[in-house]
Amino acid sequence: MNSSSGRNRFSLSFWFFLFLILIIFFNYYSTVKEIGPKKIEYSKLLNEIKNGNIEKIILYANEEGLKNIEGIKKDKTQFFSTVPGDDDTLYKLLHESNVEIIAKPPKTTLGKIIGNFLIYWGPVLLLVLFLFFMYRGSQGGAGGALSFAKSKAKLAQIGGKVTFNDVAGIDEAKEELKEIIDFLKDPKKFQKLGGKIPKGVLLLGPPGSGKTLLARAIAGEAGVPFFSISGSDFVEMFVGVGAARVRDLFEQGKKNAPCIIFIDEIDAVGRYRGAGLGGGHDEREQTLNALLVEMDGFESNTGVIIIAATNRPDILDPALLRPGRFDRQIVVDRPDLKGREGILKVHTRNVLLDKSVDLSIIARRTSGFSGADLANLVNEAALLAARRDKKAITIEELEESIDRVIAGPQRKSRVISDKEKKRIAYHESGHALVARFLPDTNPVHKISIIPRGYGALGYTLQLPTEDRFLATQDEMLNNISVMLGGRAAEEIIFREVSTGASNDLERATEIAHKMVCEFGMSSKLGNSTYGKSSKEIFLGKDLMREKNYSEKTAQLIDAEVKNIVDNSYEKARNILKKHKVLLNKIANTLLEKEIIEGDDFEKIFNEYNGKKKKNG
Repeated sequence: MNSSSGRNRFSLSFWFFLFLILIIFFNYYSTVKEIGPKKIEYSKLLNEIKNGNIEKIILYANEEGLKNIEGIKKDKTQFFSTVPGDDDTLYKLLHESNVEIIAKPPKTTLGKIIGNFLIYWGPVLLLVLFLFFMYRGSQGGAGGALSFAKSKAKLAQIGGKVTFNDVAGIDEAKEELKEIIDFLKDPKKFQKLGGKIPKGVLLLGPPGSGKTLLARAIAGEAGVPFFSISGSDFVEMFVGVGAARVRDLFEQGKKNAPCIIFIDEIDAVGRYRGAGLGGGHDEREQTLNALLVEMDGFESNTGVIIIAATNRPDILDPALLRPGRFDRQIVVDRPDLKGREGILKVHTRNVLLDKSVDLSIIARRTSGFSGADLANLVNEAALLAARRDKKAITIEELEESIDRVIAGPQRKSRVISDKEKKRIAYHESGHALVARFLPDTNPVHKISIIPRGYGALGYTLQLPTEDRFLATQDEMLNNISVMLGGRAAEEIIFREVSTGASNDLERATEIAHKMVCEFGMSSKLGNSTYGKSSKEIFLGKDLMREKNYSEKTAQLIDAEVKNIVDNSYEKARNILKKHKVLLNKIANTLLEKEIIEGDDFEKIFNEYNGKKKKNG
């Protein structure tokens, strides 16, 4: 809320309460204390007259049948009283006592005049005052009482603190946007060749990839007015408000051209029209229609560019994505190895980093991390170093932060019995050992039986040595075997299984199902996909797969999924049975140390292989 709206509301409330207090005060004053400094009761007045203490009486007629009187005693004390209009006793006593009597018309005091005025005209004045401030509020900007239709866009300062130097890991997106910034700075350079700058740019990417940060950097680099607003700020409970806010936003943009309008989370207002049971959302669709009209109504020389960000491009309306609206779509994806190293350098600028820390090693160990994950990693490391009273962040804190980001903080306070701890140790050792013997699997980085986060009693961390974008059939089968290695180890050692493998079974079944239904990796079902995405359901698109095959095919799919999982499980069991001695060694070491680093795990493995070769 801005200061002007606060002042308007304060003024309205102040005048309202002031008038209310004045009505009460003057009404009380006019009825209770109309004249005279001292009031005496009627009975006491009669006694004073009998005793000859009254010198003069002034009578005022009253509409209610009463008479207001005031008088002066012989000691010159002034008084006032109210007497019944039909009581003759007073007059007899006054004549018998030879008191001077003066009759006057009703006395009207200033308090009574103001009080009566406020009682009769006060409500009208309050209504006029209220309408006046409502009108002023509606004219005064986004905070006024009738200003629902005003845009909530915030105008960033020209030349902000964030620039492209603070953005790393998305060089291609930066290059695309630099062209737009150049146009805003020197439009004639493009126009003299007949080129038209894109009217809209859509930033696509997963959460935390840096879309909003990139928009802030544009504001810092462009040197032009930058309006930022969230998609949810358009939609209100009143129908038509969102559309009015869109029109007001673009009106502000035209007045401040050349400028940039940034709409964050545009999927809140740009969702696919008509997607839903029984039709769409009237207010949201009206808002989207207004946005479509305003974007398409721009002339090429207005110098207003729309930049929007979303992590759900699949649910956006097609009309929003056509050329002439969002002409250019820029993917802001998770960073690769080089990008992660650049992001880490940006986030470690303002922290004390030990000279021995090699950020390239951390970058290799954080495959799949987004920019937000890496920022969180550095912050967690700084907090850990401060907690340990260190003067700088070392590799230990960064390694611990990787585990915290992936699996959550350690929960050493959780008490686990020795029996359960032994089962957890063999479970995690089974994962690690199967991963070590199977090719094309990520190397083991760490094994731990210290509980972390919510529900994780232990974990085996595998980190890739390079970024991968494709997976072969053998790699996927081996990964399923690694996931089932924990349950296989439990069965071999304890002759029974536990609930600890529930998440492993869920992930293994999901991969097997995708292999059969999406990737065509089944010899019985062939190179076909089964099931298609449902495009129009209540919560959006692509949230469920529609069944487009027969019951017989469904049975084949179930059989193939089960066959893949069972074969992978059997493969894991055979490896662990064959190397049971090594499984015991790893599990015992884990029970002793609670954590086995990747290098220590390799030493145990190499010692076992060396002894095995020596023994023939």
